[in-house]
Amino acid sequence: MTSGRHLKLGIVGGLGARAGADILNQIVRLTPIRSEGDHREISFEQKPLMESISAADKDYVPTHRKFYVYDTLARMEKNMCDAALLPCFITHTFIEELRVELGIKLISMMEAIGEYIHDHYSGVHRIGVLTTPYVRDKRLFDNLLGPQIEVIYPDKEAQSEMLQAIYGTAGFKAGHSGNEVNDRIANVIANLVKNDAEIIVPGMTEIPLMNINMSRHRNIPLINTNEVYAQFALSQTSEVYGKPFKIGIVGGVGPAATIDFMSKLIAATEAERDQDHIKLMVEQNPQIPDRTSNLLSDGTDPTLALYSTCKKLESGGADIIAIPCNTAHAYVDRIQRHLNIPIVNILTETVDHIRKSRPKIRKVGILATSGTIASCLYQEALRAENLVPVVLQSDVQAKVMDAIYGEMGVKAGHREGLCRQHMIEAISALADNGAEAVIMGCTELPLIAPEQCDTQSLILFDPTQILARKCVDFSGKQKLPAL
Repeated sequence: MTSGRHLKLGIVGGLGARAGADILNQIVRLTPIRSEGDHREISFEQKPLMESISAADKDYVPTHRKFYVYDTLARMEKNMCDAALLPCFITHTFIEELRVELGIKLISMMEAIGEYIHDHYSGVHRIGVLTTPYVRDKRLFDNLLGPQIEVIYPDKEAQSEMLQAIYGTAGFKAGHSGNEVNDRIANVIANLVKNDAEIIVPGMTEIPLMNINMSRHRNIPLINTNEVYAQFALSQTSEVYGKPFKIGIVGGVGPAATIDFMSKLIAATEAERDQDHIKLMVEQNPQIPDRTSNLLSDGTDPTLALYSTCKKLESGGADIIAIPCNTAHAYVDRIQRHLNIPIVNILTETVDHIRKSRPKIRKVGILATSGTIASCLYQEALRAENLVPVVLQSDVQAKVMDAIYGEMGVKAGHREGLCRQHMIEAISALADNGAEAVIMGCTELPLIAPEQCDTQSLILFDPTQILARKCVDFSGKQKLPAL
């Protein structure tokens, strides 16, 4: 998204059909234009919300409404809407729950009203509110306005009259808008004025559409909250919005390495509570064909499966993609050109880290699958930084493969015994060939790495850890522990 571009707006219209249409009309009417081309791009979804119990009922619970709104917003996000309006006060009682789960910017009606009252009625101390029992019980307006302003609600009889005017069989939602309906609301407003309300704020989006005679209320203003909301939305969406950062993970290559990578992401994140952590989207696809089998023989090509998994992450709102599998990076170049978000390359990030953190090292050993070795990706990346790659002789390389793929190997769920012994032997062989450091170039190898390496004090580099740190760097939430 480019800075300065107006956001594409979504309007959830089915929460109140006529009110949703009014918000759309207000957005179009209030948009500053010189020509038709200046109007906002708007996605308006009008799908009627059917609930088993009326919002006017004292026992109303908005569980179905939550699911309805979430599904609608998810579709809008998928359709590239940047921000959405929710013309429904009940929905604003759970707007924070929606924000946690969605990347789309949600425009707050309550923030709009609070700002408007502060700017135009800063001296007011008593505000009359017309709303549903649920919104009243949730103290939506009380929490917005704070203790310095008293919120006045209609008394029991007036409240009943108001709900009949909106939700009754002859009410506004049923298509009636004559004098009887309008007079009922005027009577309720009179009840609020009698209790010294200084301004009237509708807490139902239908009320601003009604033709209410306010002449008998001694210049008490009735705020058009739909207009206030629309104007606020335009001011809040003049430029693009930075959604919460999300890391997409190609999982299942292999499954244990995916969990290890996620643990390292969490450990590398600066966070004091759950909500401070980074959003992750994992597409766990262990059916992606084996990469080594394809590189070394005639095994099934995994490119399409990897690409499909990456596209699912991209369409799910990921900002970057991490693939915690070194061998899979043999296919990254052909996939990346067809994606709109970057794959963070575990190979180049590892070599870059070695060069920057240990500038005196020259010879680097590679512990990896035979497929990764055959692809020469690590060798080429090391040589590009004037480092000398050291690889194993075929007999020792066979032990590395057994440590990974064998019956007693790490992919079979083993962490101790023969697989670890094979790894120690391979590290020793690399040291004998002059390696000053070793890249654990298969994401399962850190799971069986020896706690201490007695072979000439070699430094073991963990690409999974390096990849996790780099992904956290992208988010801006890095804790920066020493590696």
